[in-house]
Amino acid sequence: MSNPSEGPSGPVHHAYAHHSAHEEPRSAGGWASGGVMFAGVLMMVEGVLGMLQGITGIAEDDVYGRVGQYVFEFSVSAWGWIHLVLGLLVALIGAGILSGAEWARAGGVALAALAVIANFIWLPYQPVWAIVSIAIGVFVIWALCTEDTGPGAPGGR
Repeated sequence: MSNPSEGPSGPVHHAYAHHSAHEEPRSAGGWASGGVMFAGVLMMVEGVLGMLQGITGIAEDDVYGRVGQYVFEFSVSAWGWIHLVLGLLVALIGAGILSGAEWARAGGVALAALAVIANFIWLPYQPVWAIVSIAIGVFVIWALCTEDTGPGAPGGR
C-alpha cells in the first residue's frame, strides 16, 4: 500500500472525493439552459430591427430627433450606416448561434457588447429603443457566458 488512497484490492473511493471519473460537469441549468437558443433568436430579431433602423436613418435624415448638444454627435445618415452594418452582423451571428457553431458564441458576446456600447451612444436619438436594445444585449451576453455547453457538458457537443 504505497498510496494512502489504495486499499488491498485497489483504489478506495472516499465520500468526500472532489473529482470522480463518473462525475458530470455542472451546467448553469434553468434560465441559462434555454438562454443560448433564446439569445440566438434575440440576436436575429435585434439584427433585423437594427437593419431596418439603419435603412430608415439612411433614407430619411429627419426621422430621428436629436436631443440638444451631444458629445457623440453624428449625422443620422452615419448612424443609419452604423445600425445597418451592426444589424447585419448581429443577425448573422445570431444565425450562427442557432446553428450551434462554437465560434458564434464568442462572436455573439463581442458583438452584443459592441451593440450595447453603440446603443448607449445612440441614446439621445431614440432613448426608449436604445434602452430596450441595451437590455437585450446584456441578456445575450449573460446567456452566452453562463451556459456550459463544452464537450463534456450534458447536452454539449
